[in-house]
Amino acid sequence: MGTALREVRRLAEQTPPSRERFIDLLRAVSIVAVVLGHWLATVVGYDEHGELIGRSALPDLPWAQPLTWVVQVMPVFFFVGGYANAVSLAAERRRGGKAVEWLIRRSGRLIPPTTALVLVLGGGALAARLLDADPARVRTVVWLASIPLWFLVVYLIMVALTPPMYALHRRYGLAVPPVLVGLVAAGDVARLLGHDFWGNGNFLFGWLAVHQMGFAWRDGLLPARPRVAVPLLLAGTGALLLLTLAGPYPISMINVPGERLHNMSPPSLALLAVATAQFGMALLLRDRAERWLRRTRRWTAVVAVNSVIMTIFLWHISAAILLAAALHVAGVLPTPEAGSAAWLAWRIPLLVMFSVVLTLLVAIFGPIEVRGARRPRRLSLASPAGPARMASCQVLRLWLAMAGFAGVAFALLANSLWPSTAPTVSGMPAVALITYLACAAVLRLLRSTPPAMQVESRPDPHASPPSRLV
Repeated sequence: MGTALREVRRLAEQTPPSRERFIDLLRAVSIVAVVLGHWLATVVGYDEHGELIGRSALPDLPWAQPLTWVVQVMPVFFFVGGYANAVSLAAERRRGGKAVEWLIRRSGRLIPPTTALVLVLGGGALAARLLDADPARVRTVVWLASIPLWFLVVYLIMVALTPPMYALHRRYGLAVPPVLVGLVAAGDVARLLGHDFWGNGNFLFGWLAVHQMGFAWRDGLLPARPRVAVPLLLAGTGALLLLTLAGPYPISMINVPGERLHNMSPPSLALLAVATAQFGMALLLRDRAERWLRRTRRWTAVVAVNSVIMTIFLWHISAAILLAAALHVAGVLPTPEAGSAAWLAWRIPLLVMFSVVLTLLVAIFGPIEVRGARRPRRLSLASPAGPARMASCQVLRLWLAMAGFAGVAFALLANSLWPSTAPTVSGMPAVALITYLACAAVLRLLRSTPPAMQVESRPDPHASPPSRLV
């Protein structure tokens, strides 16, 4: 623990003056808000058979649904992701690197902590099956614990599409997001007419629109001035009120079971209105937040959270499951009626206990994310290949990287779509687990091999001494 703290302090002290610290704060706040929202809005209790269950409290709390306009901050995360991806891609190109190498390196932050969760869930499910646990119950627990992985499916696609979408941004600038918003509107019309299938494109178009705004922030097209921020804030808020109070969209920005139309899955115009208002508010706070983050302790805390941000997100539901199971076994699980005074009073003690369990999980699995964020050691090979071989290797690496991203996304999506009570050997569909592990291994191999793969060759005695590519 002491070594980790020293490393965080070192990173905080070495932060270059040019770094926009507010972006890191927004990332931390958005994920922490998602975690707290899930914990606060979950009802844990027993069904008619005495089985432990968990569900959303929103159907029982109609008064809380307008609060989701504030606590639904996933647009902030995708906006920050667009900014961060643009910064790192531009830096890669300044170094003379290719987009494929940027893509391979980017997977290092996302895949290792996810693989840890997948392996633990799979191993735990196998152990439970050996102990004769109900296969349907095992699958339900794994499905619940893997709920955060839906986000990774979308974000992996955002990362893979960053090079071409950033090229569009450089060419057309702020003309790109309105086109994507128009596609979201078309998807919403299809859903309102009962053709839900055609609205699934909004998973791509909606989050891409938010992601593109991160590009605009990074390139200075969204200056932190009231004449830009205030219109965005007012336009987003006005559109939100119009779409939800007068229009056909539900008030809640978090999916409420039983409603036919949702704002979150897939993203709707109402959610994009929330995102617009959030952009405006972020611009208003930008300069003040940058000054606030110049204090060493504050910035160090932000660095610490961001260093394990994926681990926090991926394991927060597992922490809730572990605590609920422990309280259930001990016979002290509180189960007051959702919305009652007792239920509300239990929110704070449960938050504290959830946080303690999550802190332990982060201490165990956080180092995996930290190591994954570092540049891996390259496997050096014997001699440099010629230009034709190097070009072929680049093409091969591109195809392997895209296949790796696509395979991981497919596996995580297949697990999310597989019925939550359909028994499986490892708690996940076999095809999903095998595909995920294979593609994660391919991406790991790509990260550890040099950009220009080389082969052993006999040296030409008349040639100049070759240089070693690392």
